[in-house]
Amino acid sequence: MKTIDRLLSASQPVWETYFRHPFVQGLQDGSLEQEKFRHYILQDYLYLMEYAKVFAIGVTKARSLPVMQLFSSYIQAIVHSEMTTHTGYMERLNIDWEELAQTPAALSNRSYTAYMIQAAYEGGEAEVLTAILSCAYSYEAIGRAIVQKNPNAAVHPFYGDWVQYYSGEKYHQDNMRLLKMLEDLTKDYTEQQLCRLEDIFVTCSRYEAEFWNMAWELGK
Repeated sequence: MKTIDRLLSASQPVWETYFRHPFVQGLQDGSLEQEKFRHYILQDYLYLMEYAKVFAIGVTKARSLPVMQLFSSYIQAIVHSEMTTHTGYMERLNIDWEELAQTPAALSNRSYTAYMIQAAYEGGEAEVLTAILSCAYSYEAIGRAIVQKNPNAAVHPFYGDWVQYYSGEKYHQDNMRLLKMLEDLTKDYTEQQLCRLEDIFVTCSRYEAEFWNMAWELGK
């Protein structure tokens, strides 16, 4: 069994809740209140700042040039691509840099990123990748499920840019690079090591579920 298949199997009950979540359903049918999306954008921007640091830890943990190049390239992708989508929404939602600087990370956001950073520091290359993948791969799954259920979601006048980005081919190919590296790094992993990856992946998946709850409930 591939490592990713094992991780997805272990986290399946959590992942199934993503697709039924009212925030995701609102993105799918366009009914999501912009106030909730605004809160999400603010918190997700703060999240991505910390998320990029997990990749940076991966650079320091890398034992080969290809792994170092992989992690470093994703720092650039987050800063110059994913965050660009967010800054576009910030302009449309009248969020300025002063408001962003004064917005505290929600408790669930702080806990999630602190856990990822701790798991990255305590582990090696594969542990860093596993902490990253719960977010990266679930967003693709959500984006593609939205388009499958409602193709018009990708051209929604407000939420379409978000849907297009996470359901798009470039984002998919970026994830495929991460998945291939995970399989390469774990081909000789012991059962004990694989169980540790499961624990990291499931925990991060649970934090992802809490992030959607936080966004929906305007949590602090």
